[in-house]
Parts: sequence; structure tokens; C-alpha cells
Amino acid sequence: QRILIVDDVPANIDVLGAFLEPAGFEVLAAPSGEKALALATRARPSLVLLDVVMPGLDGYETCRRLRAHPETASIPVVFITARDDPASLAAGFHAGGVDYITKPFARDEVLLRVKTHVELHRMTRSLEEQTAALTQANRRLQEEVDRRERAEKAFAAADDRLSLLSQQEAERWGLDGFIGKSPTIARIVQDLRRLQDFPATGVLITGESGTGKELIARALHLGSPRAAGPFIAINCSAVPAELCESLFFGHRQGAFSGANRDKKGYFELADGGTIFLDEVGDMPASLQAKLLRVLESGAFLPLGAERELRVDVRVVAATNVDLDGKMGSGVFRQDLYYRLARFTVRTPPLRERKEDLPLLAAHFLELFAREMSRRSPPLTPLALAALERYHFPGNVRELKNVIERALIQSGGADIGPEHLQLPAAVAAEPRGDARGSAATALENLPFNLELAELELIRRALARCGGNVAQAARLLGVPRMRIYRRLGAEVDRPVRPSVPARSDG
Repeated sequence: QRILIVDDVPANIDVLGAFLEPAGFEVLAAPSGEKALALATRARPSLVLLDVVMPGLDGYETCRRLRAHPETASIPVVFITARDDPASLAAGFHAGGVDYITKPFARDEVLLRVKTHVELHRMTRSLEEQTAALTQANRRLQEEVDRRERAEKAFAAADDRLSLLSQQEAERWGLDGFIGKSPTIARIVQDLRRLQDFPATGVLITGESGTGKELIARALHLGSPRAAGPFIAINCSAVPAELCESLFFGHRQGAFSGANRDKKGYFELADGGTIFLDEVGDMPASLQAKLLRVLESGAFLPLGAERELRVDVRVVAATNVDLDGKMGSGVFRQDLYYRLARFTVRTPPLRERKEDLPLLAAHFLELFAREMSRRSPPLTPLALAALERYHFPGNVRELKNVIERALIQSGGADIGPEHLQLPAAVAAEPRGDARGSAATALENLPFNLELAELELIRRALARCGGNVAQAARLLGVPRMRIYRRLGAEVDRPVRPSVPARSDG
């Protein structure tokens, strides 16, 4: 600890230094007020022992200037002088001094007062630093609270808009099942009817984006005894990690900074109904364990609550990613997977159900034409052929957009390939040579041996007007192979998919 002694008499400095230095203090000396100001600004001592009567600046003025300078304002000043009248004492405290020692002084008294004021100065500085740190931490905390409130409001608003749009889309597309009559769609409808009778069973819906996973979830809900209850759809990939626990399970007032009121979470809001967890593979790891407990016990603890809540909620999950791979890498919990996937429904991509494409296109044309208050125009054979040649990576959702755009482009007239705005190679009329037709046909086959065989059988039957014998001759296979293949496709039993999956 540094002590600055300001006195124009060197002997006085020596006397003070003689017992301050052995006590562990570093002694600095200044013979005048002007030099004391410069030295105090540079050295930042822990205490100033200041004489009153000096040439130039006296002690009172020196103290006032120390107090006025931001670098030295907090340094305690103790006057040590021969003036012992009340007026001098008052002038010292009025100038900003913290203590006043008169000469002649007692050595032990000076040492005790110096140690006391140095320790007070240290504690004051420590308290100021802690206060500044707390002020900064509070400011950061308030900024985080404000940010969380903005994020929560924005997320809630976006979630409300998405839920409304999703509900509207579900109503437009129909909730009784997919449009189509392919064996795959027939099996999905059969699965839905069975699952609607078991409203407590967890269901995992797998499939590519745009294949209608949420429509299946809504159909399960609206066809079950839970139909009168709420349907809460949540996109797990869009839930902010810092808000997920509060959003899913709610919180009580005062649970964290900014929690100014009680708030119900998704599970409490969905009591008696269904929660749809879309993109469940993107759920934060911190939430997976809590979700598993809710699935096992039906109970959860809101943030800041003292008692658990119990709810009756059916959980339907969906994913377009490989959860097996995520389980293998430890990103997704295996026990949670088996809880969610007590029954699995696979939604097929549109390229695997091309026979449903004309029905879907006609369905969307009718819907959009009704919304636009115009007649539903037909698709020309060339337009339908172009749709059948297209791969549709966006699946049914992309087909819907293509049809809506084509209806606008056609102005109500018959829809041709030029209105579809498909890639030029797809929209162009196919060449008449056999090699080009064969190449196109092979390119459009599903990249799956079983599905490709089924597709070839369907094409052969379509070409032969449903005559199995002619189709068998065309394919060069026995008729029984066609019967067995079609029979397996139609009559294959539906099995719960833990761990097996309903392949469709």
C-alpha cells in the first residue's frame, strides 16, 4: 500500500516514513501541493497524509483539487498539521479530508488511523468494483430477458401463423386421408383407421418433406375420441433452445428474470388432445430426457413450480431424417425413439405413387378453381404426360404449387405443358423413337427393386387394359407372379413397427 506524504519540511517526511515503512507501507513524498497533485495522479496512492501550511498551494486547496480530479477523487486524505483550532479542523473536513491529526502526534495513533483508512479505502474500492460488475451483469441479464421476451413473442406469433396456415391447408386437402387409390395409400388409410381406435398409442410418421406427414397427424386426431380436444403442432427445429423447456412445460411467475406471470406450456395446453412434434429429430438433447419422462408418466414440472402436473396427451411425431443414424451418433435418445415409434407410418414420396398423380392434380385444380371462382379446366394429355415424367423432389406440396401456378398461367383455359413451368427437358414432348421412350421410362422408375417391379406390372396392366394374361406375356413372366405380387401388395398385414417399420 502506497502512502503519499505531502510536507514542505523534509524532517517531517522522514519521521513519518520511519514508522510507516516498517509497517509494510511504500512511502512517497512531495514537498508541495503542485507536485503532490502530479504524483497522486500518476501513482494512485492508497492514502495521502497532507500538511496544511505550505508555500504555493496550501493543504486545503490541494485536497479540493485531489477531490475534483476523477483519477484521485476516491483517495482518502488525512490532514496532519500543527493547527488545532476548531476553524482549521472544520476547514479540513470541508475541503474533503477524512481525518485530521494534530502535531505533535503519537506514533501508534497515526499508524492505527492510517491502517484504518487504508483498509476502508480498499473495502470501498472492492465494493465499487463489485457494484459495477453487478450493474453490468444486471444490464446483460435485462438485455437477455428483453431478448428472450422478443424471441418468445416472435416465436409465438410465428407459431400461431403457422398453425393457422397448417389448419387451413389441412382443411383444403381433406382430413379423411390422402387423395389416391394406390395400394400404398390404401394401406396408410387402413393404418389410420386402426390407430384412431387407439388414441393413446404413440405414432411416428416418417417420410420426405412435402409428403403430408402433418395431414396424417391431423387425421389421426380428428378421427379419434380426442377430436374435441386441442391439436398442438410444433416444429421442433424452430424452437429456440433457450426457450424450449418453458414453451413445452410452462413456467410460474418468478421462475426466472422476466417471468412476470404464469404461462402454460404446450403439454398443458394440449391436455385431452394431441401434440404433433414435427421434425422431432431436431429436438434439443436437453429436452429429450424431459419429454421421455412425460411420455412414461404423463407428468411434468413447470419451471418454478413445486408440484407436478398430470396431462392426458397423445404424442404424434414426424421426421424426414434417418433417426437410426442419429441414435447411432448419440444425437437422439434410443429410449425416446422406442417410446415415440410404438407404431410407424411411412408416407411415400410422390414418385412412388405416380398412379395417384392424375387424381391429385384434378383435386388441386378443383380446389384452386373454386377459390378463384372459375371453372376447373382439364389437363391436356401432354400436360399430364409431362407431370408423370417429372420426379417431383418436393412431392405433393410441390405438385400443389405447380397446379396452382398453372391455373393462374392458363387464365382458365385448358392446361398444357407450357403452363406447368417444369424444367424444359421434362415439359418437352417426348421423342417418338423407342430408345428415347425406353430411356425416359427407365429414368422414371423408382430406385428400388421391389417398387420398380410393381411399377412395371402396373404399366403393363394399364397398357393391356387390365388383362393379366396379356400383361404377363408383355413382361415375359408367368401370370401367377403378377397375381402373387399384387396380392402381396394389397393383402400384406399391417404390423406395429417396434422395431419394424411400416414400409408402405
